[in-house]
Amino acid sequence: MYANVRRDLPGWLRQLRIDRKLSQAQLAKRLNVSKSYVSQIESGKLIPQDDTAKALDLVYGTGDEIQKAAKDAREDRQPWLRSWFDQEQRAVLLRTWEPMLVPGLLQCESYMRAVFRAVPSNAGQIDDLVAKRLERQANTIYRESAPVALSAIIGEVALRRGPRDVLKEQLGHLIDTGDLPHVKIRLIPMESEGIHAGLSGAFVIASMADDRRVGFMDDQIAGHVVTDIDSLRHLELVWEEVDALALPVALSRDVMLRMLDEHK
Repeated sequence: MYANVRRDLPGWLRQLRIDRKLSQAQLAKRLNVSKSYVSQIESGKLIPQDDTAKALDLVYGTGDEIQKAAKDAREDRQPWLRSWFDQEQRAVLLRTWEPMLVPGLLQCESYMRAVFRAVPSNAGQIDDLVAKRLERQANTIYRESAPVALSAIIGEVALRRGPRDVLKEQLGHLIDTGDLPHVKIRLIPMESEGIHAGLSGAFVIASMADDRRVGFMDDQIAGHVVTDIDSLRHLELVWEEVDALALPVALSRDVMLRMLDEHK
């Protein structure tokens, strides 16, 4: 049940109390809190803390659903508490820009292995890293129920870097994945790229169902989640720059098909 109501925790808590014919004062007495506190959590001004959420679950007989929903609500107000993988799965749209590599969500397995092997610190854990990346793909753009929409812009140079057999497989994978109705893949051709703001690095902007935006900046170590307004505004502006340089979807597909022919 909680998955259906976590966006309206206050309303759900209020309805649970009404269904059990409890007044706010009666509930406050059972929880050993003030009536004002009950009023504030039912109006959305406060989110129940762990002990209160656990007590509410006991009063209402809801297992641990209120505790889960309260945890989600706190993390929605403080999105930096969530991992990027969790943000990806909760998004309704991901916009990703990659100047030098194929984005992780669009990589085929052989390409993943080539990328991971290039990093010395990954030695001995390639299989685990590949499994995690495949799981990310399965839980976002390839999931059966409400897959996450993906809009990807890739520098053409990314599709010309790597072993020929790997690039051939990767190009075919991109073309097939780009045929999915919720996936749009566009290229910035090498001859028209020049110097632009996007060359400073790869990033992703996740749009959530409640209209929030969360960003992710890639780097040499692990990358980091971006939630402050100024940084997100910067990423939005850079996205507009690369978006203006990218070919339309159909033309990008044609370019990839021609590149695939080069590997035959």
